[in-house]
Amino acid sequence: MSDTKRVLVTGASGFVGRHSLRPLLERGFTVHAAARSPAPTHDPVTVHACDLLDADAATALLRAVRPSHLLHFAWYAVPGKFWTAPENHAWVEASLHLLRGFAAAGGRRAVVAGSCAEYDWAHAVLSEADTPLAPGTLYGAAKNALRDALERMAPGLGLSWAWGRLFWLYGPHEAPGRLVSDVAAALVAGRRIAVSSGEQQRDFMHVEDAGRAFAMLLDGTTEGAVNVASGHAARVRDVVARIGALTGHADRIDFGARPAPAGDPPRLVAAVERLAALGFAPRYDLDSGLAHTIAFWRAATLAGRRLSVDAPSRSS
Repeated sequence: MSDTKRVLVTGASGFVGRHSLRPLLERGFTVHAAARSPAPTHDPVTVHACDLLDADAATALLRAVRPSHLLHFAWYAVPGKFWTAPENHAWVEASLHLLRGFAAAGGRRAVVAGSCAEYDWAHAVLSEADTPLAPGTLYGAAKNALRDALERMAPGLGLSWAWGRLFWLYGPHEAPGRLVSDVAAALVAGRRIAVSSGEQQRDFMHVEDAGRAFAMLLDGTTEGAVNVASGHAARVRDVVARIGALTGHADRIDFGARPAPAGDPPRLVAAVERLAALGFAPRYDLDSGLAHTIAFWRAATLAGRRLSVDAPSRSS
């Protein structure tokens, strides 16, 4: 494997980062994975424990690895909290330090994970070329500020760059507190789940497809923002109902038991012409992706039960 394609992946133990590693290896990259709490991997990946909010630690990592490519996912991403968290400010600063250090270490191409939250959600179809950028949250504003800074500084740093705007992902290893993970985990375990009426439409994409899309984007020359999404809108209610059907527990879904978020847009879907122009095509449609996700939660639930049964008893 040639070190002319040596990539540093940040947030490599996170939801999207872990699913980018194998596609990068398949594309001939030597992969270095950085995370605050690295997860073990069976792939030929060099894993580094690093807190990127520590500027000195980030600089030392870049000098040690000297990556030619950077795939930057690391960010504060606690479900429900990241929208307004003050950590967003810290991650803008840390990301700018990382990008400058990457260029100083000889890096050539950087791809950073952005968000559909950068767009003006008054528009139903979100297009890189036509939709205004008007974030309605601190998270969206922080991501957009980083993108704007990268766009302005990249020429002076000699960097080729791209910005992958993520939409609504689901799949294995999704954190609790998000729609598909909560519904799938609850129903697989035989619990009831309370959800909103679910009339809103969203653009859902399987996380493995997102990981492949980022690997493809990094291994190319396309610059600027690219939506990483399916390009199809699905009603949230239909997604939840499909999980119910696939688990055999549709009767345990309580639609309307939770209010929809205030000001929730009725429809948000990505324009994906730029992604398709790269030659990307998703491997999962919604049915196969949800079936794959449910299989993961079944295995995780069974493993948890086995651990519970095998754990030694303790006297009080």
